[in-house]
Amino acid sequence: MSAALTLMQWLSPAFPVGAFAYSHGLEQVVADGTVHDADSLHDWLEALITHGSGRADAILLAAAHGADDPAFVDATARAFAAGAERLRETDLQGGAFCDTARAVWGLDINGLTYPVAVGTAARAMAIPLHEALPLYLHAFASNLVSVAQRALPLGQTDGQRVLARLALTLSASAKSAAKTPLDALTSTSFAADIAAMRHETLQPRIFRT
Repeated sequence: MSAALTLMQWLSPAFPVGAFAYSHGLEQVVADGTVHDADSLHDWLEALITHGSGRADAILLAAAHGADDPAFVDATARAFAAGAERLRETDLQGGAFCDTARAVWGLDINGLTYPVAVGTAARAMAIPLHEALPLYLHAFASNLVSVAQRALPLGQTDGQRVLARLALTLSASAKSAAKTPLDALTSTSFAADIAAMRHETLQPRIFRT
C-alpha cells in the first residue's frame, strides 16, 4: 500500500479522531480579537508551527518514529502539555487514532497521545518519517484554518490562501523536527499556551479546546 495514501487517510478530516471539535486555543484568541482576519490567522499559525505546539508535536512524532518503545516519548508528551485542555486534546485524539489504527490495520497501539500515536503507527507501517512529518503539520494547520472559517468571517478562498502561504514554513519545520532530539523539545509560543488555559473557562464556546 502507498505510504502517501495511508497518511492521507490517517490525516484526513474523515479519520475519526474528532479533530473538528478542537480549536487548540484559537477560539479564545478569536474571542479576544487577536486573530481577526486572514493575516492575523497566518501569523498565529506560523508561530505555532515554528515555535510552539505544532513544532513540539512534530518533534514528538519524530521521536516516536525512532523509538522501539514509545512509552517514554508518550510520557514526555503528556508532561509537556501546557494545560489541561492541551492534554485532553492530545490524549483523546491519540486514543481515537489508536483505536481505529488497531481495528483497521491491526497495529498494536493503545492510549498514546496524538503525535506519538501517528509516529508509532508510521514506524509500524514502514512509512518514512520525511513523508509523515509535513503531512501531519499540514493537517494540524488545515484543521485550525477550518476552525477559523467557523469562528470568523473568513471565506474558503482566504483559508486556502493562508494554507498556501504556510507551505514553506510547514516544510522547513518538518525538516527541522526530523533532526531535533527529544531532549531539545521546547516551546516559546507563550501567548498560545495562555490562550489554551484561558479557554477552559470561556463562555459561550463551541469547541472543546
